Amino acid sequence: MYVKQISVFMENKPGRLAAITQVLKDNNIDIRAINIADTTDFGILRMVVNDAAEAERVLRANSMTANVSDVIAISIDDNVGAFSDVIKILKDKNISIDYIYSFIGEKSNKAIIVIKTNDLELSVSALVQNDVKVLSSEEVNSLNYAE
Repeated sequence: MYVKQISVFMENKPGRLAAITQVLKDNNIDIRAINIADTTDFGILRMVVNDAAEAERVLRANSMTANVSDVIAISIDDNVGAFSDVIKILKDKNISIDYIYSFIGEKSNKAIIVIKTNDLELSVSALVQNDVKVLSSEEVNSLNYAE
């Protein structure tokens, strides 16, 4: 149960993010979550969108370097220690976390966390076995997930 993420390589210069988001807007692609990791010269823009394949297509058609990859999205209680409990589950399975970012969905007492690990299959299995809600792409896109 993975979610598709679009990653875009971008030069670290004024207007680059505006150009990327304009292409997505012009093609009716909705950004659900967004994160930028940058250095002095370039950045990697990571997004969960409503249609990752179409986002990749239109970005590439506009001479932007983009690719789609799998990530995990989870819904956890928004309270002290809930995130730490999830991280401990992954640590106990010796799973390495590549990166994490979060976003807000519907008004609720839940936090939505996007996680990229070195072993997605084992990560999902460990999380589900420990009653962590792993979201499907459809649930993320609609934000109508079961609690």
